[in-house]
Amino acid sequence: MTTTPATPAAPTPPPAPGSPLTVGFDLDLTLIDTRPGIRAAWQAFAAETGAEIDADLVVTRLGPPLEHEMAYWFPEEHVTEMVARYRALYPTYAIEPSHPMPGARDAIEAVREAGGRTIVVTAKNGPHAELHLAHLGITPDAVAGGLWAEGKAEALRAHGARVYVGDHVGDVRGAMTAGALSVAVATGPCAAEELKEAGADVVLPDLTDFRPWWEGYLA
Repeated sequence: MTTTPATPAAPTPPPAPGSPLTVGFDLDLTLIDTRPGIRAAWQAFAAETGAEIDADLVVTRLGPPLEHEMAYWFPEEHVTEMVARYRALYPTYAIEPSHPMPGARDAIEAVREAGGRTIVVTAKNGPHAELHLAHLGITPDAVAGGLWAEGKAEALRAHGARVYVGDHVGDVRGAMTAGALSVAVATGPCAAEELKEAGADVVLPDLTDFRPWWEGYLA
């Protein structure tokens, strides 16, 4: 897949003196491995609707909004209805099986130990993102849902985020659009080289490497 890097926006204004450094994180495959839960939700949704859906394929391309995935399986005129039906099933099937990505809790804690704030900015709708985080005891300072790629810059700018961590080239574009440092983790559908080509400033194998990088960044 060929990805055109986003044009960097003017840098986010520096935080006021004494204000905490804010770091944004994506959710799916960055902080939380939602693949088991999403697979279960799609299987239940397929059983309810009678649609033939390859749930294993679905979980290989997480990142974009749900509407994008639903459009692979249903005609355009039914996508909105099907998204609503899927979301009604989601809390029952998707929350319990999902689990933290390696290093996720420690990455949040590393920012807090340095006096910083953490926000989750995700394409997933906000209520479901909050259910996942609450179930796993991961407590960012704020959650912004329903934002994808360049649209994530809206929340990153509003919270004055200086760093955004994600696993998808869309996350890289969001960080660049916001004028934030893009830290990518190669734990999602995009390989490390693809993330670099998209313009990521830093590419880490996973969040277990976040604390050493963070401590160096702050030094």
